[in-house]
Amino acid sequence: MKPHLIVLDLDGTLLTDQQQISAKTKKSLLQAKEQGHQVMIATGRPYRASDIYYHELGLTTPIVNFNGAYVHHPKNVSWQHMHTPIDLSVVHDVVNSINSYEYENIIAEVKDDIYVHTEDERILNIFNMGNPKITLGDLYTHLLDNPTSLLIQANEANSVIIRDHLQAVHAEVIEHRRWGAPLHIIEIVRRGLNKAVGLAHVAKDLGIPRERIIAFGDEDNDLEMIEYAGLGVAMGNGISSLKNIANEITTTNNDDGIAKILIERLKLS
Repeated sequence: MKPHLIVLDLDGTLLTDQQQISAKTKKSLLQAKEQGHQVMIATGRPYRASDIYYHELGLTTPIVNFNGAYVHHPKNVSWQHMHTPIDLSVVHDVVNSINSYEYENIIAEVKDDIYVHTEDERILNIFNMGNPKITLGDLYTHLLDNPTSLLIQANEANSVIIRDHLQAVHAEVIEHRRWGAPLHIIEIVRRGLNKAVGLAHVAKDLGIPRERIIAFGDEDNDLEMIEYAGLGVAMGNGISSLKNIANEITTTNNDDGIAKILIERLKLS
């Protein structure tokens, strides 16, 4: 069998609800690697919050972080990485335009450095993974570099209103996605970026065509990736819009959905 590229979203896909890789799923991925297939991660998370799983699986491939805004190779610093941040002037325009709406916080990330507009223990606990450098205080004062991503925290109802506004006013310069519970967060990256853009860059480097890409996801930030892959697989716990475009729907992240597909498709034991 020719080598395939297996692409893994993290939260709600590779990881169980306990933030772990199940034994069966891990076994299937290691077997796939032994048979010559490539395994990579494509996530909305920054690298500092995904490297633990990268190393657990013993990966040697590039990784897509920030939904495609940062694509790099942890094992090869000379690899042709892609970092496509949001222009600081766009960030200022977005922040100014949402000031008339109700939101709880704004967070900017410059790769693995974090800027938090308003101190909030819940936010600090979530973003503390990997011990990043965290700067608290007004973004206009402290954020001096173009950020990789911008996050807006609001309650569920206001998140919908703010997303509608972003789509109406800023669609030409940004992309925005949503996070699910427990915190309702809108994630913003530069226009034209998504996981599929990063995946295409990596697949070209590895010499693996689209028809031999198997991608797994569960949320709206996986839509383009699932559509791009030769075999796009939606998890059983995935959102309905993802299931509608997926080639296959597997079982949930808590029920070894990845292993089920890989065992069938790659003839693993």
